[in-house]
Amino acid sequence: MDNKEDKQRINKFLAHAGVCSRRDAERMIEDGRVWIDGKRITTPATFVTANSRVTVDGKHVQEAGQTRVWRYYKPTGCITTHYDPQDRYTVFQDIESYNLPRVVSVGRLDINSEGLLLLTNDGEFSRHAELPSTGWKRCYKVRVFGLLDMRALESLKSGITIDDVNYGSIDVSVQDSQPRGLNHWLMMTLSEGKNREIRKIMNHLGLQVSRLIRSSYGPFSLDPLSPHEVQEIPSDLVQKSFSHK
Repeated sequence: MDNKEDKQRINKFLAHAGVCSRRDAERMIEDGRVWIDGKRITTPATFVTANSRVTVDGKHVQEAGQTRVWRYYKPTGCITTHYDPQDRYTVFQDIESYNLPRVVSVGRLDINSEGLLLLTNDGEFSRHAELPSTGWKRCYKVRVFGLLDMRALESLKSGITIDDVNYGSIDVSVQDSQPRGLNHWLMMTLSEGKNREIRKIMNHLGLQVSRLIRSSYGPFSLDPLSPHEVQEIPSDLVQKSFSHK
């Protein structure tokens, strides 16, 4: 634990322990699921020390050790959540055979999207990787159906506003060696990934997304993984990633 008075906020502690994000920790506290030294807490403005005993849903939470990160090829058909009230198949059920420690995802991929999803035992790493200020690019291979308007695609570099939502700069390149017909592969690079951003923008341009694969996130690539596969990233590369832009 940090040496600064040997204290840290409970939501930061839970995030660093890989239980959840800081925001989700606040929801857990509101729901009465977090206890410290046998007492249920009601506010995230609660501090823990190295001697505190923290439990979530009755299970003891240990302070995180070394930050670990895994690459995972998320297939279509599963959702990025620990619990789904509709009882749909989740990514955490999909990776059960790998016997990972408690992990959280770095961002999300929707149920119909596939490709690279980073998993970590350290919620602070997840927060670092997701922040727009960190500057990590997300690259996607996108198959679309429809007529391409190259000027409209090129204009996405300046960002676009759809239904009062502002989307940042997006670089788009056509991957077809000999474009023909109405099916095309695009490579799209984003600086941030808002909810269903690519699908909404493509739909706005009159294009239908038939396949969406995230090929990289920051310094980490999907290759050579196959769907459902998990691979731990070497610790030295994880440490280097904190200074990657």
